Amino acid sequence: MLDVPDSETSLDKTVTREIKIEPETVVRLFHELYYGSAEKTWFNTTWLGIPLLKCPLDLWVYQEIIVETRPDIIIETGTYKGGSALYFAFLLDLLGNAGQVVSIDVAAFPDLPNHPLITYLDGSSTEDDIVTQVEALVQSKKRVMVILDSDHACEHVFKEMNIYGPMVTSGAYMIVEDSNVNGHPVKPEHGPGPMEAIERYLKKNDDFDVDRRCEKFLMTQNPKGYLCKK
Repeated sequence: MLDVPDSETSLDKTVTREIKIEPETVVRLFHELYYGSAEKTWFNTTWLGIPLLKCPLDLWVYQEIIVETRPDIIIETGTYKGGSALYFAFLLDLLGNAGQVVSIDVAAFPDLPNHPLITYLDGSSTEDDIVTQVEALVQSKKRVMVILDSDHACEHVFKEMNIYGPMVTSGAYMIVEDSNVNGHPVKPEHGPGPMEAIERYLKKNDDFDVDRRCEKFLMTQNPKGYLCKK
């Protein structure tokens, strides 16, 4: 409940009335404020000084998923400045895991962070040469996790899902990022994006479940984007 001034006021008295605001409305308004304040919030988030464009609430969920599922390899599309790849590599290190992070970008920034568990691939996540390299890397891995965070156009994301979805192992996750754009609830001008790709993919494939438990912190930049392989 929120107390707000009533329109009837006097010099010595303000009449207040209660307005009920639904929790979903509060979450949406905060989400819009957080996303719209990008230069102060998610665009200004770093891991050990390296920028990564993610919400800390989602990063915490990633940590929980990685601890629970213990991936041998994490495939990330969309490197940017390497902050998230470094974050994942440190988590694997902390777990004493001899795992690997493979980060793919068509236009990654120079001077990416070095870590013995990170391999960078330079190229489009959907081009044949890159896919062939990734297939070779995951071939001997028992637990494969995928995070899609490159071009957010629906067609591109849908193509990525069809390429990388089969690589994910049972009980592991494919996370489709930024499904909040195109009005879900932010950036309505974006046009069909990750959310539409997710819905399209799930209509044709029943090998993943949407894990809404991963949205427990109420605000996520990946609504319906946490997909667990059956």
